[in-house]
Amino acid sequence: MLTLKTVIERNERWYPDVQAYVQDERVLTHRQYAQRVRKLAAALAATGLARNGRVAVLSMNSIAYCEIYGACEWAGFMAVTLNFRLAAPEIAWILADSTPAVLFFEASFAPMVATLRLALPAMRCVCIGEATAWAEDYEALLAGGDEAGPPFGPAPDDYASLIYTSGTTGRPKGVLSTQATVLATAEMLAQEMDMAAHSRSLLITPLFHVGARNVRAAQAWRYGTCVIERGFDASRLAGLVQRERINTMFLVAAQLQMLLDQPDIDSHDLGSLVTVGMAGAPIPVPLLERAIARMGRAIMVQYGMTEGQIASLYRHELRPRGTPEEIRRIGSVGHSVPHGQLRVVDERGADCAPGLPGEVWFRNASVMDGYWNNTAATLEALTCGWMRTGDIGVLDDAGYLFLIDRKKDVILSGGENIYSREVEEALHRHSDVTESAVIGIPDVRWGEAVKAYVVRKAGATVSAAELMEFAATQIARYKCPKQLVFVDELPRLATGKVSKVALREAHRAEGR
Repeated sequence: MLTLKTVIERNERWYPDVQAYVQDERVLTHRQYAQRVRKLAAALAATGLARNGRVAVLSMNSIAYCEIYGACEWAGFMAVTLNFRLAAPEIAWILADSTPAVLFFEASFAPMVATLRLALPAMRCVCIGEATAWAEDYEALLAGGDEAGPPFGPAPDDYASLIYTSGTTGRPKGVLSTQATVLATAEMLAQEMDMAAHSRSLLITPLFHVGARNVRAAQAWRYGTCVIERGFDASRLAGLVQRERINTMFLVAAQLQMLLDQPDIDSHDLGSLVTVGMAGAPIPVPLLERAIARMGRAIMVQYGMTEGQIASLYRHELRPRGTPEEIRRIGSVGHSVPHGQLRVVDERGADCAPGLPGEVWFRNASVMDGYWNNTAATLEALTCGWMRTGDIGVLDDAGYLFLIDRKKDVILSGGENIYSREVEEALHRHSDVTESAVIGIPDVRWGEAVKAYVVRKAGATVSAAELMEFAATQIARYKCPKQLVFVDELPRLATGKVSKVALREAHRAEGR
């Protein structure tokens, strides 16, 4: 069977002079990338690291980050990616849970790592960038590696990555994916996003997250080029797409909103774009319509999680001027990914009839192996090969999936289930609303009541009372917000998802 190492070897042999990675002025061809990956893998093996040994990375996006991924893929090490937006105690918990032998970190994070390493004295620290007195130098470590590579390679069932979830409902869980799983996901995603041979993808979402990891792997599968942005900057994005002739990129809804809001967006040529994958959270229908109007048929909707890829709504299915049924389905996340299945089930695990809400389950080749150090959570999540998402959805008669809430976010008010997505969509239909997020708050009479946090468009003056009355024209009054607060922005996790945990904390802090 193929491994991720064989993909690197194939690209080096067949397309040695094709660009593999580009970051600003720096370019690595597939030959140069393979050479550096081999040496880095050998250097890590020389320190005593064996197959399935853990290698942690704390860095913003960079070519070095991709080389560390590559070294792990070449030798069968496990890449443990760290969310650099977490606080030091949160990162310390993940390091203690995963116990990596080596931590690669970007120089800007040196003050944090200087403290973190005290709790893990056996962990080697390697600094990317400006030298640090107490850490090894990245380039020096790589240069000392054997050009022939390590004396061993990976097996398909070796773990390729250990990526921690967002932790929206408690401690993050470490998701284990094998080389075979990552490779199957890469092939599937390349097909889903219509990646042509030698095409060019933009890595703009964080590489510590599964979204960017998968796009990177898919582009390697198609022996193409990844253009790396250190982080998201909406003011640079349109110009970058034009200059680098980007074909594929992956964004979350908030990033797409910021891109479309750029005052010079219409002055750039975005014609090279083939596919813009949208994921990370449900995409408001008005935002999708606006994006399609500007970018044409490049937009597709993807639904997945760290634990696996679930469904897609393809570019040709987004028809804002189509039939009423086609327009309605713009609000869905499409059908199951190829060679996969999905179900919507009730509390007993029985399939729900079309139109009835239930929990979304799925199975395909991208499903995780399990959670690191957490057998109980693994047994709860995986049932006879089916992954339980915790999301509430509805299937229509044609098998299109509509997401309506997280299972833990359903609001129970007066004995009625209220799905926050439905309320948010109602608010989004108002022309003065940019985005919103809805939570349930304690209510003496009804058990829970609906509270909305809303971001208004610049210059908008709509009042809370007006918005709540508008919502009542869109959905049943019992579903409408009983409280509505305007905010400048919504709190977000690193994945781009709105943090409803933070909103609940904000409500408690407001003392209402």
